[in-house]
Amino acid sequence: MKLDFEYQEKHAIMEPLVKDAIELLENLIGTPSFSEEEGNTANLIESYLRDRHIFAFRKFNNIFCYNLHFDHAKPTILLNSHHDTVKPSAAYTRDPFEAACSNGKLYGLGSNDAGGALVSLIATFLHFFKRKDLPFNLCLALTAEEETSGEKGLKCILKDLLPISFAIVGEPTNMQLAVAERGSMVLDCKSFGRSGHAAREEGDNAIYRALKDIQWFSTYKFPIESAVMGPVKMTVTEVNAGIQHNIIPAECSFTVDVRLTDAYTEKELLHIIQNHTFCEFKVRPGVLKPSCIDNFHPIVKTGLAIGRSAYISPTSSDQGWLDMPSIKMGPGESARSHTADEFIYLEEIREGVVIYCQLLESLIPYLVNSPDLNKQLS
Repeated sequence: MKLDFEYQEKHAIMEPLVKDAIELLENLIGTPSFSEEEGNTANLIESYLRDRHIFAFRKFNNIFCYNLHFDHAKPTILLNSHHDTVKPSAAYTRDPFEAACSNGKLYGLGSNDAGGALVSLIATFLHFFKRKDLPFNLCLALTAEEETSGEKGLKCILKDLLPISFAIVGEPTNMQLAVAERGSMVLDCKSFGRSGHAAREEGDNAIYRALKDIQWFSTYKFPIESAVMGPVKMTVTEVNAGIQHNIIPAECSFTVDVRLTDAYTEKELLHIIQNHTFCEFKVRPGVLKPSCIDNFHPIVKTGLAIGRSAYISPTSSDQGWLDMPSIKMGPGESARSHTADEFIYLEEIREGVVIYCQLLESLIPYLVNSPDLNKQLS
């Protein structure tokens, strides 16, 4: 994707911000930050903002701050992305913690998910930080534990933030607008039988009991489909049973990944599952709600007006914690996330900064010329 040349010329002033963003990302890549172990990257981000004379709050490993001329009478837009990563797979051929540039690509763990979005949003925040004429405030939140849906990530600071009207969540979307995403729920299931000697056909095999429920999870079609997100999806992802080859297992545990839509509440889904299965199950903490924004929301209309396209995201993110309208948008490609030798194109970061800034700049006339739209942000 190539940006309008005139627009790039007009915003050439952002190039120093882009260079700083890339340097920051290189430093982040070189600082291990597995989910729930992000203390060092939080320190790095905190120092980066302090060096630019920005006062930031910190709670656990979450950093958040506001624009210089914050006005309580104006709506506030949240700019959020995460600085934690998954652990690198054994398939890496490069050092995952070495930021290496080659052929326009920046390699390293977390470069694409979601380092590119994180540093681009920081650069965008810095671009607008001292502006006095904004019809909105900006809150920058750089958060932890996204990859594990942890309790000490974005979720834990939402009550500490000043009221938020709308949010942009930074994840790799090729800078397109993800206007909806499924929620996420994980079930830990257990089927019970009775142990016995395999040769004498004794006992009651828990694996066979589990198979009946696993078959149901793999084939059941919920009668109601979301007009926006499609059907609820359930996938069995882990199975464990047995202690020895000649002993009938008395227990079989398995895990089910459930992708939620706006067609059912969590309670309704669990009631249906309970009525159709025989296993015991527990819902893991950290259920993420499905997210959907109205196509007539000002940020969606603005995004479409500057040439972005809207789509439904198949993946979940920290959007699931938010009660206010939000979009998911950021540089990079979702398919590269969690892959070996992860990378992001340097040009994607540059475009990310420019498009984020263009999006917010283009939103200003809506709010200035039509004050009632301030209410529509929330």
